[in-house]
Amino acid sequence: MKKAFSMLMILLGTVLIFAGCEDEVYIVRPDHTPPSSPKGFYSITGDKEVWLFWEDNEERDLAGYRVYRNTDPNSDRVYYLATVDSPPYIDDDVKNGKTYLYGVTAFDDDGNESALSKVTWDTPRPEGSGLVIHDYHRYPNTSGYDFSEFAVLGYNEKGTDVYLDYDDYYRVFFLCASDTLTDIQDFGYTDRLDDVNVAPEDGWSRVGWVEVILGHSYIIWTRDNHFAKLRVTGFTFSYGVVFDWAYQEDWGNHELAPRPPHGENYLRVAVMQAKDSQR
Repeated sequence: MKKAFSMLMILLGTVLIFAGCEDEVYIVRPDHTPPSSPKGFYSITGDKEVWLFWEDNEERDLAGYRVYRNTDPNSDRVYYLATVDSPPYIDDDVKNGKTYLYGVTAFDDDGNESALSKVTWDTPRPEGSGLVIHDYHRYPNTSGYDFSEFAVLGYNEKGTDVYLDYDDYYRVFFLCASDTLTDIQDFGYTDRLDDVNVAPEDGWSRVGWVEVILGHSYIIWTRDNHFAKLRVTGFTFSYGVVFDWAYQEDWGNHELAPRPPHGENYLRVAVMQAKDSQR
């Protein structure tokens, strides 16, 4: 009778454990409570990779996390990508210039899974380091840079986006926009290139040039509605400046990290149309 009663309780979702000759009873109920949804979920854009970060959950029975992704930025659904023990997660199965949607859940030892975290959009983009351009007065053929072609050019060539100017009187370098349809701004000091995630709405230079300062990052809005960033890492004896750089290949995407939730860069498109009317 005791055995039949125990089996009945197991079927009802409660496990009875009998111990000792006096039949002491311990009740073990299954855990159906999922962990809380991961908080602080965000991404960092890389070159052919996306870094995903979130805060660790505090549940004692936490078993891990499941990462979800969608390759269609116009959809709000995500699909299973990977299981990890802890953050961060690096998605290196991505293409530059393509936008991805991400989310993450937490699950416990009993297989209970949390609700999806907030989602984030991200568009990987090419980047590099050790780029050197020179003063255009002395080295005109290596003074400019074309982000779309990843090429060092002359300051006055058609594809050049920015070029370098050294002022002998003030003994300082200036980074100059190549034309009036290209914008530039000094973002200020940053510890690394990835500290610049988004091209701000304002702050663009009204004169078309900015002083070059070691450790400062600069944002460029090109004439064909792409966004790039540079960070000064050094100077050369040949009147040159050394930069780290990144360029967003996704047209009109001023987010150098995640894409905005609305999915449409309507502010930039409107301004770009105004620029087109000036041509």
